[in-house]
Amino acid sequence: MNAGQPSSLVDQAVRRVRDHIRERDLKVGDTLPGEGQFATDLGVSRAVMREAFGALAALRLIDVGNGRRARVGAIDGSVMATSIEHAVATAQVTTKQVWDVRQTLELRTAALAAEHRSDEDARTIRDHAAQMALAGADLELLIAHDIAFHQAIARASGNALFHQIVRSFERLMRVAVPSAWHTRETVAQREEVLAVHRDLAGAIADRDAFNASALMEQHFDKSISDLFVSA
Repeated sequence: MNAGQPSSLVDQAVRRVRDHIRERDLKVGDTLPGEGQFATDLGVSRAVMREAFGALAALRLIDVGNGRRARVGAIDGSVMATSIEHAVATAQVTTKQVWDVRQTLELRTAALAAEHRSDEDARTIRDHAAQMALAGADLELLIAHDIAFHQAIARASGNALFHQIVRSFERLMRVAVPSAWHTRETVAQREEVLAVHRDLAGAIADRDAFNASALMEQHFDKSISDLFVSA
């Protein structure tokens, strides 16, 4: 057996599990055959299947828990987050480029949220905007509600992929948003940021897609983009 063969066998095993899910039209939470059955079907060792299951679990394609069979996993923005952070850390992309992509996506999510939001979505979005204003000097609390605000808008869009992509920006936001907030040195400047969030929440509640998109663009132009002015 050459040095490359174990990796090749694992790759084949990973593809087999993915094919099994697709061919049987399995959905999130559906159970999969055990490692032993896959190993027998493929004619590989249990060790190979264990490694394949581990790789699939790391990608959140399957959910593996102690004492129960593997299940089909749900889409998870944390996988995208890891890839994005790696790309920034290794200078493959810049934070500014990530934020350009984020802006493009969030203009669309704001419009879709206005069209598709439920009453509960509208209340949640408005509540996070209000809690940002009530956070006062507690920057950590403000940032937590800011992140939740944007994720709630993405969730309200009705597109699960938008929601997960916006989720993937969370760890970068926890670094970048405090820096952007510190560029707002006066009370008036900070109130301007908070007001845009309130107005955006109101536009979504009013089902005003055009204004929601315009306010999201204003939010990026007057708030987030300030982070890069001195860069």
